[in-house]
Amino acid sequence: MISTSNVSLRYGAKKLFEDVNVKFTPGNCYGLIGANGAGKSTFLKILSKEIEPHTGEVVIGGGLRLSFLKQNQFAYDDTVVLRTVMMGNQKLFAIIEEKDALYAKADFSDKDGERASILEGEFAELGGWDAEAEAGSMLEGLGVPTRLHDKLMKELDPGDKVKVLLAQALFGRPDILLLDEPTNNLDIYAVQWLEEFLFNFQNTVIVVSHDRHFLNKVCTHIADIDYGKIKVFTGNYDFWRQSSELNQRLLSDQNRKNSEKAEELKAFIRRFSANASKSSQASSRQKQLEKLDLADMPVTSRKQPFVGFDSKREIGNDVLTLDRVTKSIDGVVVLKNISFTLKKGDKVVLLGRNEIAKTALLDLLGGVTEPDSGSIKWGITAHRTYFPADNSPYFQKNEEITSLVDWLRQYSEEKDESFIRGFLGKMLFSRDEGLKRPDVLSGGEKVRCMLAKMMLSGANVMILDGPTNHLDLESISAVNEGIVRFKGVVIFTTHDHEFIQTSANRMIEIDTTLKDDQEMTYDEFIAKKKQETRT
Repeated sequence: MISTSNVSLRYGAKKLFEDVNVKFTPGNCYGLIGANGAGKSTFLKILSKEIEPHTGEVVIGGGLRLSFLKQNQFAYDDTVVLRTVMMGNQKLFAIIEEKDALYAKADFSDKDGERASILEGEFAELGGWDAEAEAGSMLEGLGVPTRLHDKLMKELDPGDKVKVLLAQALFGRPDILLLDEPTNNLDIYAVQWLEEFLFNFQNTVIVVSHDRHFLNKVCTHIADIDYGKIKVFTGNYDFWRQSSELNQRLLSDQNRKNSEKAEELKAFIRRFSANASKSSQASSRQKQLEKLDLADMPVTSRKQPFVGFDSKREIGNDVLTLDRVTKSIDGVVVLKNISFTLKKGDKVVLLGRNEIAKTALLDLLGGVTEPDSGSIKWGITAHRTYFPADNSPYFQKNEEITSLVDWLRQYSEEKDESFIRGFLGKMLFSRDEGLKRPDVLSGGEKVRCMLAKMMLSGANVMILDGPTNHLDLESISAVNEGIVRFKGVVIFTTHDHEFIQTSANRMIEIDTTLKDDQEMTYDEFIAKKKQETRT
């Protein structure tokens, strides 16, 4: 068990947490949620004791081992992959290192033998004989093949490094597991493996994630951070969201009824309070009025943007034809002989482990790059807009573009400031926030600006590479709903299961070549892949 007692933390004048008392018990998985900036990652660091609170304390049960997913991909550059994973169980790894050092001694003494015997006992007790097999199995499950297990970490690409660090956190089944965005940069297959692992995990898990399906699949409880407090609710994310919305509606309805009743009573009292024959009734109404309770509505820091895409022109039947498209980057072929067509009504998700290939294809479709060979032919009615994975070129410092109003105006036919501010307002930039410099925005703010730009485009074809990155749960839901409502054609990438399942009607899987192309839902596609694996 891990708990907090009166934990408070401030950064300058900003109160992040105040008198937080919360308990996390074994056998449960807690989804830690809250708006961007609410302090989710900071709270995990408080629990891991990386950050000391200003007041209060974190209490961890005696003898319990805590594991925290590390984010520094370069910390283990000179360490072998398999060994990096095993370092997750520090006690076991220390025993392994001491054993290795003893057995490597040229003058191995009787005293060394006695120490080695003790270490062997502890090694066996901690499951040391199965440690390498367990580490290897985890890596395989997350998609890191055996051929990479004996390589140094610095030889791996960033995507595989993320998986190794995740395996390190999970290794040895810790008593308390803290995971900060564990699905970031994981492909769908690794996410599925992680979901299954956590579903069967018997100890305490506290996880921060913006993947709604993941939270629904693994969480038994939701810990909600809002205005410096943390409240724990039983159930997964959808249950929490539905319950919160229902409670809000019920309170609002009750307040409305009570307010209407109060006005009736006040009107009666004003009319008859001076009337002797009605004075007793007026007094009775006054007592009823005093008993009426107008409940305080829950105050929340959460805000949901409005995302809506309206096409200026209806799309035709023939949208896009790719014919044997090949593309190389730095001399390496990333796409080879890719051919497919898009038609009216298609909402396509690109799937596959090769992130470079997917981004390369969307860059071609977005007109950022050209193919080495093959052809890309758009229909005459197609009007495209592109959301790239790397949006930094759009937000370089520019002395002529000094505010978000100026930035968005350059992409709008209508130049009136109130019109521009209306779109910024939909993306949660209100009042003075519209005067922010574009080059100082956070990752999430840049994404919301890019979405506003797309909304202004009037395009009937949307190309999106990772539109949910850097967004909180409320914003992800808004983008998801906007794509569902959109009447045009969409081709996109994301690792968000719920987003794919509700938005896409066609699955295209690519590596360097096109692997699969199916008109079906995401859940149907996953079931198909599992069946193919079994057979």
